[in-house]
Amino acid sequence: MNQVYDRVALIGLGLIASSMFWAIKRAGLAGEVTGYARSPETRDTARRIGLCDRICDSAAEAAEGADLVVLCVPVGAMGKVAQEIGPVLKPGATVSDVGSVKRHVIESVSPHIPEGVHFVPAHPLAGTEHSGPESGFAELYDNRWCLLVPAEGSDPQAVANLRALWEGMGANVEEMDADHHDLVLAVTSHAPHLIAYTMVGVADDLRRVTDSEVIKYSAAGFRDFTRIAASDPTMWRDVFLTNKDATLEILGRFTEELFALQRAIRTGDGEQLFDYFTRTRAIRRGIIEAGQDTDAPDFGRGKTAQ
Repeated sequence: MNQVYDRVALIGLGLIASSMFWAIKRAGLAGEVTGYARSPETRDTARRIGLCDRICDSAAEAAEGADLVVLCVPVGAMGKVAQEIGPVLKPGATVSDVGSVKRHVIESVSPHIPEGVHFVPAHPLAGTEHSGPESGFAELYDNRWCLLVPAEGSDPQAVANLRALWEGMGANVEEMDADHHDLVLAVTSHAPHLIAYTMVGVADDLRRVTDSEVIKYSAAGFRDFTRIAASDPTMWRDVFLTNKDATLEILGRFTEELFALQRAIRTGDGEQLFDYFTRTRAIRRGIIEAGQDTDAPDFGRGKTAQ
């Protein structure tokens, strides 16, 4: 047993929280895990599948007496949840989150964290296109990165404990500044999601290509776009509204690159296209070498992968 906390509370019970619970149980990282979700249906499902040791009927009830409270709700809802649990947080407890945006979360949550409680924002870079309490699994974080974004003057022990929890769940952990985090994620996650949503939307608008053709002839490129574009709409709406500046900066750069490629195609500049594609191919190789994907045929997803 490598217990890090006596009691952990998970607020919001989707893919990330449910995977955290199974990973915590797998490694014996907490004595008890409480959980809360806003929807009664989700709470019923969690009770039915044995998700969390105790499912509570309010966020405050789940957070009371917990040594670690993790906000696993969409980033737009975190401030409201923090306000609700603030009065019951026990002295010395740590509050964290799993949001894909950090500066906005810090600004909306920090005012509600009482004196003597530590706030250590975090972001596990892991996920699938599936959501909900039944989508979680213990292996989600194995060899994935979790970024900790401690505020200035954070308690070193609180940060060390949270690091131990994430490492115990199988993740590699790095610390990062909030603004840098938001820019990195705009490049690696937020803008690619927006581009995927756009491409799927274009196919939907292009009435000369019928729905059945789009589905029937989906080669790997479009099919992978649809996989990304199937992600949780509430979560992604909040991500773009709360990481506006970094996302707009990266989309501006993307638009410039796109115009350059359009010009190369229009003018028949094969050399520029070849050089560009060679450079981008090297990035893919780097991702595989870093163990963050596989070069197996069809990305190793197999015929059953949706």
